[in-house]
Amino acid sequence: MPTDLAVVTDSTAYLPEELVERHRLVVVPLKVVLRGRPLDDGVEATPAQLADALRQRRIVTTSRPAPETFAETYRELAEKGATGIVSIHLSSELSGTYEAALLAARDAEVPVRVVDSRTLGMGMGFAVLAAAEAARDGATLEEAAIAAEKRAQAASALFYVDTLEYLRRGGRIGAAAAFMGTALAVKPLLHVSDGLVGPMEKVRTSARAISRLEELAVEHAGAGPVDVAVHHLASPDRAEALAARLQERLPNLHELFVSEVGAVIGAHAGPGLLAVVVSPR
Repeated sequence: MPTDLAVVTDSTAYLPEELVERHRLVVVPLKVVLRGRPLDDGVEATPAQLADALRQRRIVTTSRPAPETFAETYRELAEKGATGIVSIHLSSELSGTYEAALLAARDAEVPVRVVDSRTLGMGMGFAVLAAAEAARDGATLEEAAIAAEKRAQAASALFYVDTLEYLRRGGRIGAAAAFMGTALAVKPLLHVSDGLVGPMEKVRTSARAISRLEELAVEHAGAGPVDVAVHHLASPDRAEALAARLQERLPNLHELFVSEVGAVIGAHAGPGLLAVVVSPR
């Protein structure tokens, strides 16, 4: 008989709420400190609040969930009948969330397989869905974890930011890269590679950068079946327009989602973020 597996992730997956409910996922929020108040990402801290704080040049910091939070989550799931838990999280190169989950898993009442997605946003979100679908179809704990790992490894996370300043402040990209972007007045295109944020190309204007982001997404999608997510912060019109163009250009597109990132990723990317996640099926 199939085991009753539970699937846990964190708030930086930015999964649409209807998918969270449909797959009975459990989302553990990271913390964001706005105006000195620690708030739950995606619950108490909204993208609008974050964008406003960043525009006012207020200090915004983020932190992982405490191991105790994961321990309580795993305990509650075990009490509800879970016989195993797949816990899938933001790249360990960008956050201590994976480490916190790993610490909690050691003393859990049921087996917990913690997965380092090595990515973020729906690059991780699609991996979470792969684990949930595998569990629904009767996979073992290890099989569901492997399904998540494979989906995460195959994903491409590409993004445009108006400035590298926020990434520099948060220590997510080198100061030299931030200086180059500012000094040359270029618009940077970046990607997640092996769990880290790194530069791809420098483009002279925002319009050209967004056009190039579209071209790169199409190249990464190739001819096979793919799911795509478009993320943004305070740029809904640009995100919807980009999603519409991708829908026209990708004949084997299976699922397409558009969502605004929460405060944790937004704090490091800044207003104007536009990202595309391409996830081969």
